[in-house]
Amino acid sequence: MPGCWLYILRCADGSYYVGTSRAEDLDTRVSQHQQGTFGGYTAKRRPVTLVYSSHFDRIDEAIASERQIKGWARAKKEALIRGDFEALPGLSRRGPKQARGASALPNLRPENSDSDGALPPTSSS
Repeated sequence: MPGCWLYILRCADGSYYVGTSRAEDLDTRVSQHQQGTFGGYTAKRRPVTLVYSSHFDRIDEAIASERQIKGWARAKKEALIRGDFEALPGLSRRGPKQARGASALPNLRPENSDSDGALPPTSSS
């Protein structure tokens, strides 16, 4: 599937890491985190578990969503992970806003994911 991914990893210490990847194969990117390939935040907090992913057609949209989610409180990230989209406005640090029309993050409902937000195993063609 061409495009890019926004993903959330749960680290061994219970913290969350939010990232994006241009790779079409999200499993490879998660494996790189698991192996500590690039160092950084997750390298010292392994093992990691993919708990949420969402596919985007454009990297700029994925990065904008990543930046927004990184600013969210833990409870709001956990609502997203469990798919409780109705709870998101109430978990805002500023409180729920008046009706604004479309969500600022229109693509957050994960595609090709199971109930916990993780991707199902891919089949090789």
